[in-house]
Amino acid sequence: MSAPHDSSKWTIIFVLGGPGAGKGTHCGKLAANYPIAHLSMGDILREEQEKPGSRWGELIRRNILEGVIGPPEMSVSLLEAAMTKKYEKEGISVFLLDGFPRRIEHVELFETRICAPAAVLFLDCPEEVMQERLLKRAETSGRVDDTIAIIRKRFKTFTETTTPVIEHLRTQDKVIRNDAGKDTDAVYEQIQVMMEEKFGDVLKTSKRGRD
Repeated sequence: MSAPHDSSKWTIIFVLGGPGAGKGTHCGKLAANYPIAHLSMGDILREEQEKPGSRWGELIRRNILEGVIGPPEMSVSLLEAAMTKKYEKEGISVFLLDGFPRRIEHVELFETRICAPAAVLFLDCPEEVMQERLLKRAETSGRVDDTIAIIRKRFKTFTETTTPVIEHLRTQDKVIRNDAGKDTDAVYEQIQVMMEEKFGDVLKTSKRGRD
């Protein structure tokens, strides 16, 4: 599937941070308040693995249990389909990509197939804080990857494969760093300020829920 011509009009914001950094929480709040779409790579993968006959289903199941990352073609193809659907059905052209990209190869393929990101929102959070959050979430989430063994594998994967992505994009002056170890409300307030400073024209065109 090739990207639609109008992808040149899309504004893409990668959202990165370790497991439990608060990516989903803060992306959800931003999407509730601004005319943007929040697409979680993790949610997209979990949904895909449940689809009958999916070419990726079994691979996704194995990767989740092992705490590892799948091939770039899989992630980029699934994201491209999700963004195209949002754009064609709802006219949304600003996307928060939660948990993507996780490898340098993801960046390269995404930029070739779709477009370069406008920015990277990096939620920088201490590992001990993230672990505490994930174990608390595990009490009610029912997720197979919210176990201490898989959590530690995910931390290792993030450090070894995703940290170099952040450093690569930092050299392009695209990384917006946020201290995500603080109180949730304080973190979100700081994110709002940073986002409005960089994307004020886009975000203020049709704000929702801020009146």
